[in-house]
Amino acid sequence: MKEEVKGLYLAIFLSAVAILAVNWIWPVQEVVVEEKPVAEIKSEKNRKENVSLSSDDKLYTPSNRKIENVADALKQDKRISIKNSKLSGSIRLRGARFDNLNLSNYKKTLDENSPAVELLMPSGTTTPYYAEFGWLSNDSTIKLPNSDTMWKVIGKELTPETPLTLEWNNGAGIKFVRRISMDKDYMFGIEQIVENNSGKDIKLYPYGMVNRVYTADGNTAVVHEGMLGVVDGSLKEIKSKDLDEGEKKEYTTKGGWAGFGERYWFSAFTLNNSDESTVRFTKTAKDTYQSDFVSSPIDIANGAVATSKTQFYAGAKEIALLDKYAKTHDIQKFDLAVDFGWYYFLTKPFFYILDFLYKMIGNMGWAILVFAALLRLVMFPVANKSYESMSKMKKVQPKIQAIQEAYKNDKIRLQQEMMELYKKEKINPASGCLPMFIQIPVFFSLYKVLNIAIEIRHAEFIGWIKDLSAPDPMTLSYMTGIGVPSFFDLGVWPMLMGLTMYLQQKMSPKPANKDQARMFALMPIFFMFMLGHFASGLVIYWTLSNVLSIIQQKAIMKKVGA
Repeated sequence: MKEEVKGLYLAIFLSAVAILAVNWIWPVQEVVVEEKPVAEIKSEKNRKENVSLSSDDKLYTPSNRKIENVADALKQDKRISIKNSKLSGSIRLRGARFDNLNLSNYKKTLDENSPAVELLMPSGTTTPYYAEFGWLSNDSTIKLPNSDTMWKVIGKELTPETPLTLEWNNGAGIKFVRRISMDKDYMFGIEQIVENNSGKDIKLYPYGMVNRVYTADGNTAVVHEGMLGVVDGSLKEIKSKDLDEGEKKEYTTKGGWAGFGERYWFSAFTLNNSDESTVRFTKTAKDTYQSDFVSSPIDIANGAVATSKTQFYAGAKEIALLDKYAKTHDIQKFDLAVDFGWYYFLTKPFFYILDFLYKMIGNMGWAILVFAALLRLVMFPVANKSYESMSKMKKVQPKIQAIQEAYKNDKIRLQQEMMELYKKEKINPASGCLPMFIQIPVFFSLYKVLNIAIEIRHAEFIGWIKDLSAPDPMTLSYMTGIGVPSFFDLGVWPMLMGLTMYLQQKMSPKPANKDQARMFALMPIFFMFMLGHFASGLVIYWTLSNVLSIIQQKAIMKKVGA
C-alpha cells in the first residue's frame, strides 16, 4: 500500500481517537467567576481629556462573594417591570440598568414545563449580563448619574403602550431625564435629556455599554459567539482568546452597532449615523468582557437642554426582523448579527426559501425535503450529464481493465491508450466530480442555515425528530440500552444516510487503483460517522438528496444500457 494511503488511514483513525478523547476527558463544566470593576473608556477624538467610565459595583472576591440565584438577586433592588408579547423582565432603578430579560416565546429545552430563555442577568449571579447608558465628562466636579444612582420613576410598567420616564437631579443645577420606550419585538429606545441650570457651560459625552461574564471560547466550531459589531461598515468578531485581561480592541466609526452574540440570541446598542463614536471591545477581568461606546461630546450652555438618543436590541436573532430593523431604523448591516458564514450569498437566500416553504407547508422537516427536491431539480442538467458519463465509464470498465493489464509496465503508453478510449467513447472522466463540487457550497450553506436560524430551533419533523437543529436522538444506545461511546452512537437517520451513500456508490464505476478503490469503499462509513452528530435536518436533507440521485442515476444507466 502506498505511503500516502497509509497516512490517510492513520489520519482518519487518529481523528476518531481525538474526538473520543475530547468527549470523555473534557466534559462541559459550570464555572463560577469573579465580577470586577469595568475598565476605563477613552474617547478617541478626545483621548487627552481623559474621559473615563468605571463601574461602581462592589468588588467581590472569592472570600466575600455570594453567588445568588436570579430570583434572590432581583430582590436586592427596586425594579420596574418590562412586558410585551416577546419579552418579560425588569429594569433595576439603581443605575437604570437593563439586567433582567426573558424571551417569552423561547423555552430553554423541549420540556413542556421548561422556563423561558434568560438573556440578561443581574449582578450577584453566576453569569451577570447587563447594559447601561449615561453620560461622561472630563470635568470631575460635575456629579453624573452612575451605577449607584437611584432614579425617580414616572410610570408603573414599561410596555409598548406605556414608556417610562426616569429623573435624577445632581443637586448642583443639572437635571438628568431618561425616557425609555420599547416596541412589540426586541428594540428599546433610550432618550437621554440634560437640563443645565448649573450656572456654567458644560460638555458631556453620551455612552453605553454591555457587560457580560461568560466562559465560552468566543468562537465555536459552528458559529461565532461573543463580542461582535459592525463598525466603520465592517463586521468585527472578537474572539475571547485573542484578548488578555485589560486588553482592548478599539475602533472609530459613524453608525453601526456592537454587543454580544450567541447562536440564537444577542444584545447590542446602535450608533448614530451622523456622529463619530469610539467603540471598544475589552476583557475587563477574568471571564468578564465589555462592549461599549463613547459618542462625540455635546456642549450644553447654561440654561440649555441637550438630548442624545440611542437604541438597544436584546432578543432573538430573527432574521426577517433584523432585516426590517436595518431598513426602518437605518442600522448598518444589522443582519450580520447572524453568522451566515463564507457563503452569505447562498446561506441567506436558502433561509428565506426554507422559511417560505415552512410557512406554506407548516412543517420545517417537510420544507427541508421539498427544498432538497428543488435543489436536485435545479442541478438536474449538470447531474444528468455527469451520470451519463459515469454510466458510460461503468460500461467500458472491461476495456479499461484490459488496457491496464496490457500496459501495466508502461505508464506513458497506458495513459495514451486510456485517453484514446475516452475520446472514442466520448467520456469525460472528470465530469462525475462536478455535482460534488457544486454541492460543497450548497452543503455548507444549508449546514449554516440549520445551525444559525432560530426558526429551525426546536422545529419538529415526523416521528422522533423533535428538534431539526439537534442530532438524531434515536441513537444506538437509546434503542439498545447499552452504553456506546458518543462518536459511534449514531441515530437512525445518519445510518440511513450511510446506506443511501453505499447504494449510490455501488452504482458508480470503481477506481482503477486498488488503494483508491478501498478508500472509495470506506467513504460512506466515514461520512456516516462524520455527519452522525450534525443537525438532524441536514442529515435528512442529505439522505433524500442521495435517494433522488439514486433514482436519477438508475434511470440514466437504464437509458445507456450500463
